[in-house]
Amino acid sequence: MSTTELSPSGDEYELLVSGHDVTAYLTTAGLLPRLADDPADVIVREVTAGNMNRVFIARGPLGSVAVKQAPPFVQVAGPEWPIDPARIGAEARAYELLAGLVPDAVPAIELVDLERFVMVMEDLSDLEVVRDVLVDEIATGGASTIDFDNLGAVVGRFIGELTLATSEGRLGSEAHAELVATAANPELCALTVDVVLDEPYREHEHNHWHPVLDDEVRALYTDEALAAAVLIVRDTFDTRAEALLHGDLHTGSVMVGTRDGVQAVKVFDPEFSFVGPIGMDLGLFWANLTIASVAARAVGRDQLADDRLRAIDASWDAFAAVWDAPGARDAAAVSSTPLESIRSDAWRFAGVEAMRRVVGYSHAADLETLPAEVQADAHRAVFDLARHWILTGEPAPDAAPDAAPDAAPASASAPVGTTRAATTSSDPTDPAPKEQS
Repeated sequence: MSTTELSPSGDEYELLVSGHDVTAYLTTAGLLPRLADDPADVIVREVTAGNMNRVFIARGPLGSVAVKQAPPFVQVAGPEWPIDPARIGAEARAYELLAGLVPDAVPAIELVDLERFVMVMEDLSDLEVVRDVLVDEIATGGASTIDFDNLGAVVGRFIGELTLATSEGRLGSEAHAELVATAANPELCALTVDVVLDEPYREHEHNHWHPVLDDEVRALYTDEALAAAVLIVRDTFDTRAEALLHGDLHTGSVMVGTRDGVQAVKVFDPEFSFVGPIGMDLGLFWANLTIASVAARAVGRDQLADDRLRAIDASWDAFAAVWDAPGARDAAAVSSTPLESIRSDAWRFAGVEAMRRVVGYSHAADLETLPAEVQADAHRAVFDLARHWILTGEPAPDAAPDAAPDAAPASASAPVGTTRAATTSSDPTDPAPKEQS
């Protein structure tokens, strides 16, 4: 039986709770014939895994769809943490734009219902969430099934195409200003400030950490140099309305698998989408890939750790290729936002993302599922990397758990744990990145 809830604006709407609710909704929406001739033949299962929304897969003899609904609260926390369900509108707007830019990298959308805050989209259940695959590779000790070069290339092109197309240089001042207004996402931006840019750096009930970090966390709360650097990142987040972003692009927002004999990569959940600093999405992606690399190295799988880092290189190469293309120059889109600045912003955002994953509210499953005997060193390694990235806007030379990440600058030889995104020239006039040594 469905439940009636009030949105923060006071409007009532029914939540989808059971399989019957979902089937009835699809029938009313006219989508049931996509799945079955008879509603009794439709099987619904809940696959909610994220923090914000409920998700169901409805499958029948004729096909399947995913049904996503935004409740008027943060799903993982419950009604005590209210938030506007209209956030699903930001996600819908982002998907509409992305469908014209990178259709192969996003799910197809079949219906957007802003009265009940429901989106019906392509069923991606034949794919797996990248983070789940990364965690499983460590748990089982199996060989990786991911082509990390392809993964990085798809995500990098996704970010590049989206940000270039929505940059002021490409849109013009008037259209860009209109996009900034229509894509405004104040509640989720405020949530990002809280859990990524504020709470981890002071005492707060949401924060928790591995006991090995007790001393580091006490020092963190009084670290004036780090506080000043975080304020710079926060100011970048608050004031640099450069292009439309995914806004929450990590390894839990990407799915991967095989379709028609080739790797398929899909980016999903752009509900945090807003117009912000171009380097942010890259940084969130890089932080979570590096965390996954640290996890692999912690259990002695150095080759897997290096393979995972290759996705960072590939994402930067693909992103830079979009922004450095002749068409981008013709639109004068690169001149006001040089690649060097974007890359530095990306590493700083990687820092705040990694820091919240070890001392904030939402931790990384890559670390939390490691064998107990290696968790301490892995958590400390990520903490040290995060601090280095925030302070310097530069990559660290070694992501190994027992490393001292800010002991030396990254070198052209790219030691274990670094990436070419760290060591290659980012000058837009450089025609091609240097090969990894």
